[in-house]
Amino acid sequence: MKKVLALALVLLLMTGGVALAQKKDFPRRDLTNVVVWGAGGGTDVCNRVISAEMAPILGVNINVINKPGGVSGSLGMSYAFSQPHDGYTLAGVSESCVTAAVQGGWDKRMNVWDFFIVGGSPDVISVTPGSPWKDLKGLVDAANKSPGTIKACASGAGSIHHLNLLALEKGSGADLQFIPYKGSAPCQTAAMTGEVSVVVTSVAEQQQLIRAKQLRPLAMLIPESFTIEGFGTIPSGFKAYPGLAKHLPIYQAIGFAVAADVPADRKAVIEAAFKKAMQSEKIKKWAKDNYYVLSGKTGKAARDEFNRLESLFSWTLWDLKAASVDPAKLGIPKP
Repeated sequence: MKKVLALALVLLLMTGGVALAQKKDFPRRDLTNVVVWGAGGGTDVCNRVISAEMAPILGVNINVINKPGGVSGSLGMSYAFSQPHDGYTLAGVSESCVTAAVQGGWDKRMNVWDFFIVGGSPDVISVTPGSPWKDLKGLVDAANKSPGTIKACASGAGSIHHLNLLALEKGSGADLQFIPYKGSAPCQTAAMTGEVSVVVTSVAEQQQLIRAKQLRPLAMLIPESFTIEGFGTIPSGFKAYPGLAKHLPIYQAIGFAVAADVPADRKAVIEAAFKKAMQSEKIKKWAKDNYYVLSGKTGKAARDEFNRLESLFSWTLWDLKAASVDPAKLGIPKP
């Protein structure tokens, strides 16, 4: 009887050892997350936070490095894609990367990746404190009375903020004069110096200026209202203009990607770690503190999101004559 029990124990230990070895088949060494934008930016910070949460779940380190440059993150994407497609290399990306191909910096569509979307900060339309408009309806009414005279900035042409501004115009009927800037910061500075009267950027970018009463928010460009600590609640523009629902919301999509042909079992391990990390209190607190809306999309839902963004951004740039490559030649469908 003792020999039978001992044999059973040996078999149990062996079976457990095999199962453990199988569980540790991937990853067996550290992963590298290649962030395609510079250190300290939104994509970089987001990837460092999620990587730090995923590392102990995976049982290895995730080393975050920055490879900025090229067009719309093309340098970092090219580097990450050139590495073995074995699941050990992640590419820290954002929705802005979808224009790399039509701007001539990337010779592939975004469907060569599988995405893991952490989230992003929603856009808000604000005005300068001295402006006469107290709500979105007041601004739209004024824009309709004097079409093309009210100056508005929303970062650069073809940016997510510009697309949100265009969608606002289509959904509300407003006709604003778009003034492009090289980024959200100079756009917001232009509002404070009186160069423009209206600003469309993210809550994360505006929140300090809103609390300091240097900008006055009129409406969120998402279906829900949004609360800023130390200020109050910003209403959704959808209530005043239900037609916005035909064109909005257009969310930021910040997270990371792996090559689409990474073995499915390895992608499953990464996905499980990502989903568990997204449920952590640290991630939830970080999102709340930084005015991010968490997504957590993976698989088909994430691919569909990036396909939609690629189509919308690429064709908008082409129509604005700001793209060097015809999206039709890349096989990018019209939105």
